[in-house]
Amino acid sequence: MADLDGLGYIGRPTGSVMSLSIAQSAIIIRDLETIAELEPMLRLEKEVWGLADADVTPITLAVALKSAGSMLIGAFEGPQLVGFALAFPSFERGRVGFHSHMLAVRPAYREHGLGYRLKLAQRERALSLGITEMTWTFDPLRRLNAHLNFCKLGVISDSYRVDFYGPQTSSPLHTNGTDRLWVTWHMSGQRVQERMGGKEQERSAEVLDALKHLEPLVRFNGAGRPAEGDLAAALSRQRIAIEIPGDIDRIEQKDKELARHWRLATRHAFTEALKAGFIVKEFCRSIRGQQGPGAYLLERASE
Repeated sequence: MADLDGLGYIGRPTGSVMSLSIAQSAIIIRDLETIAELEPMLRLEKEVWGLADADVTPITLAVALKSAGSMLIGAFEGPQLVGFALAFPSFERGRVGFHSHMLAVRPAYREHGLGYRLKLAQRERALSLGITEMTWTFDPLRRLNAHLNFCKLGVISDSYRVDFYGPQTSSPLHTNGTDRLWVTWHMSGQRVQERMGGKEQERSAEVLDALKHLEPLVRFNGAGRPAEGDLAAALSRQRIAIEIPGDIDRIEQKDKELARHWRLATRHAFTEALKAGFIVKEFCRSIRGQQGPGAYLLERASE
């Protein structure tokens, strides 16, 4: 994804991707300290999102954010910055935390777990400061981001933001609106600790089993289009499923009208379900074969 929010490293790259063999130990994760280190971060931001110059973070703002207590963390291979994560202090819903605004990894390095390592570095820094909650946003139509967020990191979401950054930005990846799920990461909670304990396959099997017994509120039909289910029936249950396509980037490139249908159908499903008191709890990235759709599992919030 290339996105102006928490997980901007998983999308279709703007250039060709080299095949690299990168040892995890060769990548050093550390804080960005100087203006000389912040400048490559901003160049990487422009590269990943394909932004116009006017939309790239000004260096003066980056310096001010750093000085005011924001986390600016870089991933380095030798002297080269290959990824970064930026989070600033927040006071969302009256709670002190951090909001992770950007995370980006250079295209050639995206298959090496750097996004996950950068999120863990953010967690370590925040917990060392006594901060246990972090938020960010991501496009719910992007399957790989959803997998990392819910399956590996253990976030939850009770808020859907329509066109969060406006109808579009200068990024070519934001032509289908900028709807976002606002996610919360309870970094010291049992749920997160369990996700980091390495039982992903067992948990995925449980989620998949739950999804098999639900009629999705939005379903990926045989023609690859979104088929909307009975809203009243869905809201009467304790669990709701919402399916998304396996590769929204490809759809956006080949059929913008179909991509828009997916945006509107899932927007309606998420907003109505969350308004009715459901919480997005899980995601299964493949429910009908490797190339099939993924699905969210929403559960009614406890009273």
